[in-house]
Amino acid sequence: MPQDRYGTDVLASDWRAPKKGRAVEVPTEIGMVVEEVTTDWCGEVVAVDRDIDTLTLEDRRGKRRTFPLGPGFLLEGRPVILTRPVRGGAPAAPSRTASGSIAVPDARARVARASRIFVEGRHDAELVEKVWGDDLRIEGVVVEYLGGVDDLADHLRDFKPGPQRRVGVLVDHLVPGSKESRIAQGIARSPIGKHVLVVGHPFIDIWQAVKPDRLGIAQWPSVPRPIDWKTGTCQQLGWPHRDQADIARAWKHILGRVSSFADLDPALLGRVEELIDFTTAP
Repeated sequence: MPQDRYGTDVLASDWRAPKKGRAVEVPTEIGMVVEEVTTDWCGEVVAVDRDIDTLTLEDRRGKRRTFPLGPGFLLEGRPVILTRPVRGGAPAAPSRTASGSIAVPDARARVARASRIFVEGRHDAELVEKVWGDDLRIEGVVVEYLGGVDDLADHLRDFKPGPQRRVGVLVDHLVPGSKESRIAQGIARSPIGKHVLVVGHPFIDIWQAVKPDRLGIAQWPSVPRPIDWKTGTCQQLGWPHRDQADIARAWKHILGRVSSFADLDPALLGRVEELIDFTTAP
């Protein structure tokens, strides 16, 4: 039979189908290796956040990036739509916690120690909980927020720190010459100073500890001193800032962009680890 130089009938099959096939839905699993097609980022799934529908990939160099669940991934060379992990049975335990520690499968929370970690505000506490929560529960360390550092001495006086009741304190804007640094120095010189460790980061507010590129900005805005920093930041970023509800929504948006320690500035990471070590030391 003569060869048909026009080929087979294109309508006899799905001529619009991609060469690699159509994407199918696949539940995301810790440990699977996938490639994100728009960035060519290939790595192992090390975390999945069901609250904000994101997954974190770690490449062979140990670098991590977070992507939204959904289409745009290749699994073994085939296009897939990654969905939330399947519930039921024993869930796959992540290889690492959000802080980068080795995860302990099925570990029960330890009975709370007498020692505590104090942070200045609610946002600080929520960020520490999101990244270090698993570690803190295993170690039995409770995080409490103060509502400001001005009354720290009074809180410590009520708490009565001692050898078995250590207190670690995380302070915003702990830089030379600041009010915060003077408070920290006064506590260090006090009789309870050896049972209290005050450390801090250089940021005006804990918001700045989140890497700005996670929010799609080059850097955090510079806010003039008379203006409330959170309000001024929202204003310059074009976010609603009329009342406290707007500020709370802004923080929820920022916190939603954090899935692991890789999303935070190193200036905060070391300080929190230092406090955990101090409050859990024998």
